[in-house]
Amino acid sequence: MSHKAGFVSIVGKPNVGKSTLMNALVGEKMAIITPKAQTTRHRILGIVNGSNHQIVFSDTPGVIKPVYGMQKSMMKFVSGSLVDADIVLFVTDINEKYDETEVIERLKDIVSPIAVIVNKIDESSEVAVKKKIDYWQELLNPAAIFAVSALHDHNVSAVMQFILDHLPEHPAYYDKEALTDRPERFFVSEIIREKILKLYDKEIPYSTEVIITAFKDEPSIVRISAEIIVERESQKNIIIGKGGSMLKKVGTYARLDMEDFLQKKVFLELFVKVIADWRNSKNYLKRFGYED
Repeated sequence: MSHKAGFVSIVGKPNVGKSTLMNALVGEKMAIITPKAQTTRHRILGIVNGSNHQIVFSDTPGVIKPVYGMQKSMMKFVSGSLVDADIVLFVTDINEKYDETEVIERLKDIVSPIAVIVNKIDESSEVAVKKKIDYWQELLNPAAIFAVSALHDHNVSAVMQFILDHLPEHPAYYDKEALTDRPERFFVSEIIREKILKLYDKEIPYSTEVIITAFKDEPSIVRISAEIIVERESQKNIIIGKGGSMLKKVGTYARLDMEDFLQKKVFLELFVKVIADWRNSKNYLKRFGYED
């Protein structure tokens, strides 16, 4: 029996539910999900293995016009993902106002099969869904269009079947036991970042980075130390909160999720550090994994 393997790139604007779709297709929580835009900052691989196939999903940051150096690096992850892709899933949603120029520009030269995923259809009528499908059919003429609700797992299996039908014949790229290319430390830092995105408003979540400074896996406990990086002293005060109340809340919620993820007791220490304008610093972007 022949073996199939390939890279599937998931692209779209921020806040259309790309990460929810990725998690639904992989069957594991690989990417953090919050109602805020630009939640995904890195290219995260999620690997699905079958007896005669391996699908390497690539969730990328939402496509935006970059302002900061960090955002420019994020858009490089998108470009790299499209270059590698054997199949492209372009995710839009029922509420989008057809302002997709940034994404469509990137899809123009793609020769791999493209499927348009119209997400969040549970929020709309059949008439609106049909109108949306007709619009994308005319504009992009993709290999397929799927109306889905990734959150409720509606029609996700049809997307998976499309992928299996279009996977090229190829040996597996990764070990058959692998679920992702990222280490546990990465997911632990993402858990902390998810809590920051959920607990703080305005600019605060976007000015922060989370660095794991220690990860000691002992027989009965994992000891983790992390730094939350911000750009200004005033942001540091907001992250910490009155009498350390907010930082304690972040730590409590993050630790519970880490214990669930690592299946082990976790001791978590959080520190807050100011690095002015880190999002535009080549050195820090490199250190934090945004640049090669």
